[in-house]
This record gives sequence, structure tokens and C-alpha cells, in this order.
Amino acid sequence: MNLLILGRGKTGSMVAEVARARRHHVRSLSSADNAGCRALTADALTGTDAVIDFTTPAAALANAEACIRAKTNLVVGTTGWYDQIPRLREMVLSAQTGFLYGSNFSIGVSLFFEIAAAAGCALKFDYSGQIFERHHAQKKDAPSGTAITIQKIVRDAGGQELEIVSFREGDAVGLHELVFNSVSDRIYLCHDAKSRQGFAEGAVRAAEWLAGKTGFYEFRNVWREL
Repeated sequence: MNLLILGRGKTGSMVAEVARARRHHVRSLSSADNAGCRALTADALTGTDAVIDFTTPAAALANAEACIRAKTNLVVGTTGWYDQIPRLREMVLSAQTGFLYGSNFSIGVSLFFEIAAAAGCALKFDYSGQIFERHHAQKKDAPSGTAITIQKIVRDAGGQELEIVSFREGDAVGLHELVFNSVSDRIYLCHDAKSRQGFAEGAVRAAEWLAGKTGFYEFRNVWREL
């Protein structure tokens, strides 16, 4: 596949490395290279099979709109823009292009989401709960998209919205904890990312899965099909 990677940060760089290892043709652009989405016009994207975005919340939204207009499939790993999902979904369906987003592209986190759904029913049995998340000091959004997804999953399962406590320090890759307490016991669930490798592999495999498809997808709903 011919892939365009937006973002040359730590995760974007890892995505490009993984894509090349999987024998894809890769272009990688920084924010300066794509100022005003100039690299995302229909002409500029001719021959590009998919764009993978790991930028910033504001840039990701503009990039998404440009890719949809250019009818080029897009995988978005950037978070912090989810209030715009309904509008972008309508744009994608109208343009008949492919769009896949995820708060986390790790297979381990996708499994963690399913565990959280099962555990969320504890809130119906006199348990209280909290979500803790820890990321590197440069992360732009707080709480993390992954923590927000966990919060939504638990709310749907248990009928209550848990507080999220965020920490931004050092170079932590991503630590998410889901804790339930009752008078008789404590349930502690944790996912600790050792590196960005899992995020990058999931994003590239998501782009491969999206090839030839149209529609609006969330990674946690399709990861078993990769």
C-alpha cells in the first residue's frame, strides 16, 4: 500500500517504521509540511491508499475534513476531537469514503476495554470506582482518549460515570487503571504500555483492513477482524 503518515512525533515515527517493515511504501510529513492541509488535496493524494494521522487534536480535525473531501481513506490515532464524531460520520457516509478512528490501537487495550465492560456491572452491586491514567508530559489532551473510552464503557455497563484522574509526567507511554471498591473487597485492573510498538502495529494493520472499504468505524469494534 501507499501510505501517508501525518505526524513525526514518537508514535508517528514508530508507525512509519512499522509500515516500512510490513513492506508498504511510506511518506511521512510534519505539521510544517502539511500547513493548511496543503498535502491533503485530491491531486496531492493521487495514488495514496490511506492516510494515518498521529498529530494534534486541532490538526487531526482539519486533516480529517480534507481527506474526506479528497475521498481518501483515513486512520486517526489522534484523540481530543471526539465531540465532532457525529458531524464527521455524516461527511464520511456522504462522501462514501473509509474512516477508522481509535482512542488506542493496541490489541491489549482492546482486550482491556472488553474486560472493563464485564467489570462495569460491579457498580450495580454497591461498588464505587475510579479511573487513573498516566502519560508523558508532552501529551496535549487530558484525560486521555483511552480513559474517556473506558469511562463510557463502564457507564454503559454499570449506569454510573466514574471520575478520571490524569497525570502528565516524564516519558510515560500510557498507564490506565480501573479500580472498584466495596466494603468487602477491591478490584484492580491495569494496562501498562511498555512502548509505542503496539499502537503503531495496530494503526498500520487498521489501514490494511480499511483498504477497499467505505464507512465510519471505531477500532475497538473491528480489531478482531484484522
